[in-house]
Amino acid sequence: MTELLQTAFSKAALLSTEEQNLLALRLLAELDAENQFDLAIEGSADKLAGLAAEAREEYRRGETRELDPDL
Repeated sequence: MTELLQTAFSKAALLSTEEQNLLALRLLAELDAENQFDLAIEGSADKLAGLAAEAREEYRRGETRELDPDL
């Protein structure tokens, strides 16, 4: 455990039981969301590669147009 995390936990230990539980729930939710994001990105690599290949092929066939940022 890092020194910074140890400091945070030491300060959290001074909170009331209710505040500690609330903080723990928030931390667990954040960790779960981070894990879910990682899983979503990991599972999309093949799909993104396929979409990129499709876009390159459309470009080679002249089926694309330059993006106009003012539209």
